[in-house]
Amino acid sequence: MIFKQLFEEVSCSYTYLLACSVTREAVLIDPVLDTFERDLNLLAELNLSLRYSLETHLHADHLTSASALKTRLGSKIAAPALEKLRCVDIGMREGEVLQIGSVLIHPLHTPGHTANHHAYMVDNGTQLMVFSGDALLIDGCGRTDLATGDAQSLYNSVWEKIFSLPDETLIYPGHDYEQRHVSSVAQEKQRNPRLGKSEAEFLEIMQNFKSPPPLQMAKAIPANLSCGKLGNENLKTAISI
Repeated sequence: MIFKQLFEEVSCSYTYLLACSVTREAVLIDPVLDTFERDLNLLAELNLSLRYSLETHLHADHLTSASALKTRLGSKIAAPALEKLRCVDIGMREGEVLQIGSVLIHPLHTPGHTANHHAYMVDNGTQLMVFSGDALLIDGCGRTDLATGDAQSLYNSVWEKIFSLPDETLIYPGHDYEQRHVSSVAQEKQRNPRLGKSEAEFLEIMQNFKSPPPLQMAKAIPANLSCGKLGNENLKTAISI
């Protein structure tokens, strides 16, 4: 399996490139519009054919490049089926595997940051990898105070779907703000200052969480409802948020 972790500096977002080394088919998890050209160049450099872009959730802090990638490369858009987005080609559901050559991607419904959030698990042949989106970050978690967020759901999701995996499972988050790259189930269970606490402590922490809305939220949410397109209809929505 070919694997690359890619970083976008404005929103501190990670994009992940996974590809089958035999078929040269690839998927980009959570691609960002601001790094569209970088991702195109990397695919060409590695001689890969992008089969899918894959979203963990509806992002509020950046625009996805899913539509731009589909227009340029003909890739299909995959995202949680529960979002019911008309622009999505493949609806991801827990229990239904997405296959790219020899790479098998297992969706895990992990609501809490958003109601329809999904993490994705991959077996790299040596150990499990979980692309946790915003459900579980290194020493943290995604906020639960926006839109469909729910702290109780997030705590249950992480403990039931991610922390129940083997301790050596690698955690690749959707963001990091301190130049960290990877964690593990064992580390997050032991050291995460939010989700490593008891349920009651976690709920209190999240209830007292205070932070301004993401800078790009007014533009990102309506655009991402169309998989990264910002048309006239969505512009009106963006202005009203």
